[in-house]
Amino acid sequence: MAKDRKQARRRVRYGIRKKISGTPDRPRVSVFRSLNHLYIQAIDDSTGATLAAASSRETEVVKKFKSRGNSKAAKEVGSLMARRLKDKGLKEIVFDRGGFVYHGRVKAAAEAMREVGIKF
Repeated sequence: MAKDRKQARRRVRYGIRKKISGTPDRPRVSVFRSLNHLYIQAIDDSTGATLAAASSRETEVVKKFKSRGNSKAAKEVGSLMARRLKDKGLKEIVFDRGGFVYHGRVKAAAEAMREVGIKF
C-alpha cells in the first residue's frame, strides 16, 4: 500500500511540475511533508539554485514546539520562510505543494506565508 501511495504522489508531483516553474523574480516554493517534520524551500528553476529554506528542525521552531509534526509548527515554519523571502526582496512566489493535498500542514504553512505578505 505504501508503495502505491508513493507512486501516486510522484505521479501528481510530476503533473504539477509540468505546469509550474520558478524564476529569480518569482521562485517556486516547494513543500515536503514527512511524518515528523516539514521542509520548505524557494527554488529558482532557471539555475537550479535554492534561494531560501526553512524547516521544522531549526532551533527557532524546536524551542517553541515539543511536537513539530503538526499544523501549529507548520504555521511557524511558513512564517519563518516568508520572512526569509522578504529579507531577500521577494514578494511573489509560485507554490508547489509537492503532490501533497492542500490541507493540514501544507495549508497552514501556505496561509502563514500569505499572512506575512507573500503573494501566490
